[in-house]
Amino acid sequence: MSTESEPVVLVVDDEPEVADVYSLRLQNEYETRVAYGGQAALDVIDIDVDVVLLDRRMPDISGDDVLEQIREKGYDCRIIMLTAVDPGLDIVDMRFDDYLCKPVEKADLVAAIDQQLSIKEYDEQLSEYLETSSKLTLLEAELTEEEQAESDELDRLQSRAAELKAEIDAALDEFDDIESAFKQINRSPG
Repeated sequence: MSTESEPVVLVVDDEPEVADVYSLRLQNEYETRVAYGGQAALDVIDIDVDVVLLDRRMPDISGDDVLEQIREKGYDCRIIMLTAVDPGLDIVDMRFDDYLCKPVEKADLVAAIDQQLSIKEYDEQLSEYLETSSKLTLLEAELTEEEQAESDELDRLQSRAAELKAEIDAALDEFDDIESAFKQINRSPG
Protein backbone atom coordinates (compact mmCIF):
# COMPACT_ATOMS: atom_id res chain seq x y z
CA MET A 1 0.00 0.00 0.00
CA SER A 2 1.30 3.42 -0.76
CA THR A 3 2.77 5.00 2.34
CA GLU A 4 1.90 8.41 3.77
CA SER A 5 -1.20 8.75 1.59
CA GLU A 6 -4.45 7.05 0.81
CA PRO A 7 -4.42 3.86 -1.26
CA VAL A 8 -4.04 4.29 -5.02
CA VAL A 9 -6.61 2.66 -7.32
CA LEU A 10 -6.03 2.57 -11.08
CA VAL A 11 -9.25 2.26 -13.13
CA VAL A 12 -8.62 0.79 -16.60
CA ASP A 13 -11.34 0.82 -19.25
CA ASP A 14 -11.28 1.78 -22.94
CA GLU A 15 -14.62 3.59 -22.57
CA PRO A 16 -13.76 6.94 -20.97
CA GLU A 17 -17.26 7.52 -19.60
CA VAL A 18 -17.25 4.12 -17.85
CA ALA A 19 -13.77 4.63 -16.40
CA ASP A 20 -14.67 8.14 -15.26
CA VAL A 21 -17.87 6.98 -13.54
CA TYR A 22 -16.00 4.34 -11.52
CA SER A 23 -13.24 6.82 -10.73
CA LEU A 24 -15.79 9.39 -9.50
CA ARG A 25 -17.47 6.76 -7.32
CA LEU A 26 -14.14 5.99 -5.67
CA GLN A 27 -12.43 9.37 -5.43
CA ASN A 28 -13.66 10.07 -1.89
CA GLU A 29 -12.33 6.71 -0.67
CA TYR A 30 -9.00 6.40 -2.51
CA GLU A 31 -6.58 8.26 -4.71
CA THR A 32 -7.84 7.30 -8.16
CA ARG A 33 -6.07 7.25 -11.48
CA VAL A 34 -7.63 6.46 -14.84
CA ALA A 35 -6.24 4.79 -17.96
CA TYR A 36 -8.36 4.64 -21.13
CA GLY A 37 -7.09 1.36 -22.53
CA GLY A 38 -4.58 -1.40 -22.02
CA GLN A 39 -1.51 0.41 -23.34
CA ALA A 40 -2.38 3.50 -21.31
CA ALA A 41 -2.57 1.30 -18.19
CA LEU A 42 0.86 -0.18 -18.87
CA ASP A 43 2.22 3.33 -19.44
CA VAL A 44 0.92 4.78 -16.15
CA ILE A 45 1.16 1.90 -13.68
CA ASP A 46 3.90 2.32 -11.12
CA ILE A 47 4.91 1.03 -7.70
CA ASP A 48 2.44 3.35 -5.96
CA VAL A 49 -0.63 1.58 -7.39
CA ASP A 50 -2.27 -0.65 -4.78
CA VAL A 51 -5.30 -1.96 -6.70
CA VAL A 52 -6.06 -2.12 -10.43
CA LEU A 53 -9.66 -2.32 -11.67
CA LEU A 54 -9.16 -3.89 -15.08
CA ASP A 55 -11.61 -4.31 -17.96
CA ARG A 56 -11.05 -7.43 -20.05
CA ARG A 57 -12.35 -6.38 -23.45
CA MET A 58 -10.31 -3.50 -24.84
CA PRO A 59 -9.36 -3.01 -28.49
CA ASP A 60 -5.68 -2.06 -28.18
CA ILE A 61 -4.44 -4.59 -25.61
CA SER A 62 -6.89 -6.93 -23.90
CA GLY A 63 -7.26 -6.84 -20.15
CA ASP A 64 -6.06 -10.45 -20.08
CA ASP A 65 -2.78 -9.37 -21.71
CA VAL A 66 -2.46 -6.31 -19.46
CA LEU A 67 -2.94 -8.58 -16.44
CA GLU A 68 -0.21 -10.91 -17.67
CA GLN A 69 2.22 -8.04 -18.32
CA ILE A 70 1.59 -6.44 -14.91
CA ARG A 71 2.34 -9.78 -13.24
CA GLU A 72 5.43 -10.39 -15.41
CA LYS A 73 6.80 -6.95 -14.51
CA GLY A 74 6.39 -7.80 -10.82
CA TYR A 75 4.19 -4.91 -9.69
CA ASP A 76 3.01 -5.46 -6.12
CA CYS A 77 -0.62 -4.58 -6.67
CA ARG A 78 -3.91 -6.41 -6.35
CA ILE A 79 -5.92 -6.79 -9.56
CA ILE A 80 -9.69 -6.92 -9.76
CA MET A 81 -11.14 -7.73 -13.15
CA LEU A 82 -14.07 -5.30 -13.53
CA THR A 83 -15.72 -6.33 -16.74
CA ALA A 84 -18.86 -7.14 -18.68
CA VAL A 85 -17.26 -10.39 -19.88
CA ASP A 86 -18.91 -13.31 -18.13
CA PRO A 87 -16.27 -15.61 -16.64
CA GLY A 88 -15.70 -19.00 -18.15
CA LEU A 89 -13.13 -21.72 -17.75
CA ASP A 90 -10.62 -19.41 -19.43
CA ILE A 91 -10.15 -17.64 -16.08
CA VAL A 92 -8.68 -20.69 -14.32
CA ASP A 93 -5.06 -19.81 -15.10
CA MET A 94 -5.45 -16.04 -14.95
CA ARG A 95 -3.59 -14.41 -12.03
CA PHE A 96 -6.20 -11.85 -10.90
CA ASP A 97 -7.29 -11.38 -7.28
CA ASP A 98 -11.03 -10.86 -7.75
CA TYR A 99 -13.56 -10.74 -10.60
CA LEU A 100 -16.58 -8.45 -10.69
CA CYS A 101 -19.14 -8.31 -13.50
CA LYS A 102 -20.38 -4.87 -14.56
CA PRO A 103 -22.35 -3.00 -13.55
CA VAL A 104 -21.10 -2.97 -9.94
CA GLU A 105 -22.70 -0.97 -7.15
CA LYS A 106 -20.39 1.40 -5.29
CA ALA A 107 -20.75 -0.49 -1.99
CA ASP A 108 -19.71 -3.77 -3.63
CA LEU A 109 -16.80 -2.10 -5.41
CA VAL A 110 -15.51 -0.43 -2.24
CA ALA A 111 -15.91 -3.69 -0.27
CA ALA A 112 -13.94 -5.62 -2.91
CA ILE A 113 -11.15 -3.02 -2.96
CA ASP A 114 -10.99 -2.89 0.85
CA GLN A 115 -10.71 -6.68 0.96
CA GLN A 116 -7.79 -6.61 -1.46
CA LEU A 117 -6.09 -3.86 0.54
CA SER A 118 -6.46 -5.93 3.74
CA ILE A 119 -4.97 -8.96 2.01
CA LYS A 120 -2.09 -6.89 0.67
CA GLU A 121 -1.35 -5.50 4.13
CA TYR A 122 -1.47 -9.01 5.60
CA ASP A 123 0.96 -10.26 2.92
CA GLU A 124 3.41 -7.51 3.83
CA GLN A 125 3.12 -8.25 7.56
CA LEU A 126 3.55 -11.98 6.97
CA SER A 127 6.64 -11.40 4.82
CA GLU A 128 8.20 -9.16 7.46
CA TYR A 129 7.33 -11.66 10.20
CA LEU A 130 8.93 -14.55 8.32
CA GLU A 131 12.05 -12.46 7.65
CA THR A 132 12.26 -11.41 11.30
CA SER A 133 11.68 -14.95 12.56
CA SER A 134 14.37 -16.29 10.26
CA LYS A 135 16.90 -13.79 11.63
CA LEU A 136 15.89 -14.60 15.20
CA THR A 137 16.28 -18.33 14.70
CA LEU A 138 19.68 -17.87 13.14
CA LEU A 139 20.96 -15.46 15.81
CA GLU A 140 19.62 -17.52 18.71
CA ALA A 141 21.43 -20.56 17.30
CA GLU A 142 24.70 -18.69 16.72
CA LEU A 143 24.99 -16.35 19.72
CA THR A 144 25.95 -17.51 23.18
CA GLU A 145 23.45 -16.97 25.99
CA GLU A 146 25.62 -14.15 27.29
CA GLU A 147 25.71 -12.45 23.85
CA GLN A 148 21.97 -12.83 23.57
CA ALA A 149 21.39 -11.31 27.02
CA GLU A 150 23.55 -8.28 26.18
CA SER A 151 22.16 -7.61 22.69
CA ASP A 152 19.84 -4.64 22.27
CA GLU A 153 19.46 -5.57 18.58
CA LEU A 154 18.24 -9.05 19.50
CA ASP A 155 15.78 -7.57 22.01
CA ARG A 156 14.51 -5.21 19.33
CA LEU A 157 14.14 -8.09 16.87
CA GLN A 158 12.29 -10.22 19.44
CA SER A 159 9.94 -7.33 20.23
CA ARG A 160 9.24 -6.75 16.55
CA ALA A 161 8.55 -10.45 15.99
CA ALA A 162 6.08 -10.50 18.89
CA GLU A 163 4.40 -7.33 17.58
CA LEU A 164 4.08 -8.76 14.07
CA LYS A 165 2.73 -12.07 15.40
CA ALA A 166 0.03 -10.20 17.34
CA GLU A 167 -0.88 -8.19 14.21
CA ILE A 168 -1.04 -11.35 12.10
CA ASP A 169 -3.21 -13.12 14.68
CA ALA A 170 -5.58 -10.13 14.69
CA ALA A 171 -5.61 -10.12 10.88
CA LEU A 172 -6.48 -13.82 10.81
CA ASP A 173 -9.43 -13.13 13.08
CA GLU A 174 -10.43 -10.32 10.70
CA PHE A 175 -10.24 -12.72 7.74
CA ASP A 176 -13.12 -14.73 9.17
CA ASP A 177 -15.19 -11.54 8.83
CA ILE A 178 -13.71 -10.82 5.38
CA GLU A 179 -14.67 -14.28 4.14
CA SER A 180 -18.30 -13.64 5.09
CA ALA A 181 -18.19 -10.19 3.48
CA PHE A 182 -16.52 -11.67 0.37
CA LYS A 183 -19.50 -13.94 -0.15
CA GLN A 184 -21.89 -11.00 0.23
CA ILE A 185 -20.38 -8.95 -2.61
CA ASN A 186 -22.46 -9.21 -5.75
CA ARG A 187 -20.04 -10.47 -8.42
CA SER A 188 -22.74 -11.01 -11.05
CA PRO A 189 -24.14 -8.33 -13.33
CA GLY A 190 -26.07 -5.85 -11.16
